[in-house]
Amino acid sequence: MVELFKHILHLDFEWLFQNYKDVVYIILFLVIFIETGLVVMPFLPGDSLLFTAGLFARLGYLNMAWLVLLLFAAAVLGDNANYWIGRKIGLRALRIKIRGKKIIKEEYLNKTHSFFDKYGPKTIILARFVPIVRTFAPFVGGIAEMNYKKFLSFDILGGAIWICSLTFAGYFLGEIPWIRNNIERVALCIIFISILPVVIEIMKAKFSKNSVK
Repeated sequence: MVELFKHILHLDFEWLFQNYKDVVYIILFLVIFIETGLVVMPFLPGDSLLFTAGLFARLGYLNMAWLVLLLFAAAVLGDNANYWIGRKIGLRALRIKIRGKKIIKEEYLNKTHSFFDKYGPKTIILARFVPIVRTFAPFVGGIAEMNYKKFLSFDILGGAIWICSLTFAGYFLGEIPWIRNNIERVALCIIFISILPVVIEIMKAKFSKNSVK
């Protein structure tokens, strides 16, 4: 299991196909479901995994139609599980500790709250493209008892945009030889682009604190 987790984090699809073959579909489903559905796992490689999966579909390893449908289902089901965890357990989850450490970082929760304050219900769509925030957005929506029908409509739309944009980007850009031969570098670029909004927000917060002083 540790070995599998290591190869998932490194987006080593060739190893996954060699060892798991068609079970890779289930592995990808679970990774996206867990990243969007469990607030304790916000560090899984969602964006880069989607892009790389699309690229490998282009290379013939995966069926693109099945891939998109499964990952879309995983994204929506994960968000819905997260929403109801937030709604039923709420802030009590913040007090849960393992080995003396809180399983949910309060700073991530606060960051997501600021996203909601800024963008409102659209956060459910926009957060899809921001690591960590996308894991906490449905949880915060549940805590705030956001209208479920509204949440679900934004969630389905956001899930479709997120899954399709990144997997099809990987699929079509997979035609470019340099991208096909430099998958690891491309994945690192996607990770950097993904975390850029978070870095910008942190820098803004720091500069605003300094200006107040």
